Amino acid sequence: MSKCSDKNIYGGWIINLFISFIPSLFINLGINSFICFIPSLFIYKNIYGGWIINLFICFIPSLFIYKMSAMSLSNNNNNNKASSSTTSSFESRTIKLAVLAREQGEGMGARVRRSIGRPELRTLDPFLMLDEFRVALPAGFPDHPHRGFETVSYIHPDSEGIFTHEDFKGNKGNIGPGDLQWMTAGRGIVHSEVPLDRKVCRGLQLWINLKSSDKMCEPRYQEFLAKDIATAENDGISVRIIAGEAFGVTAPTQTKTPTTFYHFKIPANKKLEQKIDSSFNSFAYIFSGEGYFGKEKTHCKSFFTIAFNRDGKDGLYVETKDSPVEFVLISGKPLGEEVAWHGPFVMNKREELMEAFQDYQMGRNGFEGASRWRSQNGRRCGR
Repeated sequence: MSKCSDKNIYGGWIINLFISFIPSLFINLGINSFICFIPSLFIYKNIYGGWIINLFICFIPSLFIYKMSAMSLSNNNNNNKASSSTTSSFESRTIKLAVLAREQGEGMGARVRRSIGRPELRTLDPFLMLDEFRVALPAGFPDHPHRGFETVSYIHPDSEGIFTHEDFKGNKGNIGPGDLQWMTAGRGIVHSEVPLDRKVCRGLQLWINLKSSDKMCEPRYQEFLAKDIATAENDGISVRIIAGEAFGVTAPTQTKTPTTFYHFKIPANKKLEQKIDSSFNSFAYIFSGEGYFGKEKTHCKSFFTIAFNRDGKDGLYVETKDSPVEFVLISGKPLGEEVAWHGPFVMNKREELMEAFQDYQMGRNGFEGASRWRSQNGRRCGR
């Protein structure tokens, strides 16, 4: 009897070891080992009966435990993949160059912060120049000509002052806080830009090059009051859309050279992923605050212009931490053409540049009557 019991004890758990415990190691290391092997030590009354019973109460249930465990693992993996795709799939551009906009004299007694157009960043095709101005009378920008490009004058919404504008064709008006004037000089404009009074007018002026076939087009103005500028907001981030599309809202501005122009305000502890056409050159200018820009999350502060490489396929990533940031993000399609530029004239060849000066002096080819014209608002400068 005892021999039979010994045989059952050792034979039973040895067989159980092979049919339950060892397979369970391959199925699932962990709980199955205890569910399958430990009960098998007590099922020893009969070698064959023991392993048959063990098969049903230990090994087969372990298959279901394994299935449930596998499903749980699969779900966890899927969740991890989903999380990764939402946080890291956006490919941001990297920073090419960051330039501090330094003050310099311009016009009559005016001071501007210039970034594009400085030795560190001569141009960023198609952009020729970027100035932030804070100007009040008696300073200003009296009568001067342009040919071959566009000027974009954007008055900051918080500006205290107003700019007045006149040209030699009889066009005149005011550009107030939040207003926009997009002027295509084309074959020729002579105009004057002067503050209305002694209140400081703050804003940006951007010069955008025109392709050779557009340089001698007829001049035109696009003017938008602050209330007509497209705006949008997403997760506390606000944007004024000067040109292009952001947050599903499109500006009505028409541009000769394909251009987008956004004015962003990002509160503290926020993130922005803004799409940019992969073929466009792009830069940001920081009005105030500080943020972390591009793929490298480089820390940049007020008055810096940041030029980006055309490497991130999606656009630009910006985040803030303890401080908000306010900046413009401007992008444009490179023209890839030769540039001949001196003063207020931007052409493709030196001969065309010399012709522009001669046309202005002789009052021809778009500058008819320019030599006899004097603006009204320009007379206030220097007084």
